[in-house]
Parts: sequence; structure tokens; C-alpha cells
Amino acid sequence: MAGVVSRHEPEAQAPPATARSVAASSPRSPAWSRGLVLVGWFLASILLAFILLPLLALAANQTRGDLLRVAGSMDVLRAIWLSLEGAVLAALLAAFFGVPLAYLLARSEFRGKRLISAIVDVPLAVPHTVAGIALLFVFGRQGFVGGPASRVGIQFWGTLAGIVVAMLFVSVPYTVNAARIGFEAIDPRLEKVARTLGHGQWAVFLRVTLPLAWRGIMTGITLTFARAIGEFGAVVILVYYPMTAPVKIYELFLRFGIEDATGMSLLLLAVSLLIFILLRYLAYGRGHALGGGR
Repeated sequence: MAGVVSRHEPEAQAPPATARSVAASSPRSPAWSRGLVLVGWFLASILLAFILLPLLALAANQTRGDLLRVAGSMDVLRAIWLSLEGAVLAALLAAFFGVPLAYLLARSEFRGKRLISAIVDVPLAVPHTVAGIALLFVFGRQGFVGGPASRVGIQFWGTLAGIVVAMLFVSVPYTVNAARIGFEAIDPRLEKVARTLGHGQWAVFLRVTLPLAWRGIMTGITLTFARAIGEFGAVVILVYYPMTAPVKIYELFLRFGIEDATGMSLLLLAVSLLIFILLRYLAYGRGHALGGGR
């Protein structure tokens, strides 16, 4: 019997070297052809140079003395701090209101879902000066929110509240969309298992769903912060003063020329980059924050 088996069922042969190498390779590193890799890196290099060259030129055309002089201006420091404060508040509000909406869009099916998804993305398509004018009709002195609010002591023009409103309008889609992707990536069976173990809906959401979607949520908050801190068009129309950093940079450029504007731009860029790295660290850990892999 053993002989019969050996004649009809040949011994298993070791897989070829190429098959072993493909099987052992990481799924994140497929065996691309050399030509495809070279073309990819060539095009990527052009794009990276397009992003980096203006920033490097900005840094190269600023002397240490000019930078220190601009950094010593209290108006400059107040404008940068105001931008940071407004961007942080806008990111927190985006998370507070946007994450529940993202969860509903990811987990629920209802009439008008596509319409709501489209509404969320509208600020991405609206020019920001147009957004500022539209916000004036709602939050301005005669706006149907700003008018009644002013009678109870809440004012959106010339205040931090108006800055946050403008920043939030243009940046909230990033939080909603990134959080939605994070929720959709979670296997619903994990939530169902938690329910069968006796956990209520709120417990499952807080102890299972939110931790698993944390990276997506933090990605959205980080992008919202980055977009908000650089907002100019909507802020300058709705508020203008007190000046945020982008508005102050524009004023310096008009009044004193490119030197002072360059110095403040470099300061804002450095501060924003540090906070951006911090937020990425909170979302992904040290490797991703410093540009490493998983």
C-alpha cells in the first residue's frame, strides 16, 4: 500500500526560490518591476521638490537677525498665539460635533445619507472668501445668528468666537471624513461580540469602537488643526481684527515688504510643524510622528 501511495502521490517538492521569496516578502512590499519603481520615484521626486523648494527658499532668504527682530514683536507673537488658540478650539469643536456624525454616516443607512455626505464636503469646494461673505450673513452684526447673539453679549465680529467659526467652517470636513473612514474600517462583528457579552450600546461605543477608530479620528483632528491655523480668506472677511497670523503676515507684507512677512511666515511654519508632529505622535506613536513606518 505504501508503494501505491508513493507512485500516485509524489513527494512534495520544495517551492521554487522565487515562490519562497514572494511568500516571505511583506504584503506591504510587493515585487514591483524595477522600471515601475524608477518611474514612481521620479514622479514622486518632482512632487516632493515642488513642495519643499518654496519652503526651503523661504528659510534661506531670512537672516537670523531679521528673524529675531520679528520674533521680538508682541504683535507678531499675539497673532501667532491667536491662530493657535483658534485652531485648537476649532479642532476640538470639529471632534465634538463631527465624530458623532461620522459614526452615523459609517454605521447607519438612512434616507438622505448621500445628501448629508455632500453637504459635509461643501466647504472644501467653496472659495474661502465666498465662505467669509456667507458667514457674514449668519454671524455678522445683522446676521440671523449674530444679531440676536449680540443682544445677549455674544459677538462674532472682532472676537475669538468669529475666528473659531471661520476656521471651523473651512476645516470640519477633514475631521468628519477621516473619522468616518476610521469607523468604516472596524469590523462590525467586534461590536456585536461586545454586545453579546452584555455591554450596552454606549459601553461598546466608548470602550470598543472609539479606541479602534482612534487613529482615524486623530488624523482628522490633525488635518483640521493644520487647515484652520492657516486660514486667511474667511477670517479676514468675518473678523479681520484681532489679526490671526495669516492676516498679520499679509499686513506686514503690504506695509513693510517681504522681509518682515518672511520672518513671521517662518515662525508660524516652525510652530505649526512642531504641533503637527505632536498630534501625529498622539495618533500613531513615535515612528509615524518622526516620519517612520508602522
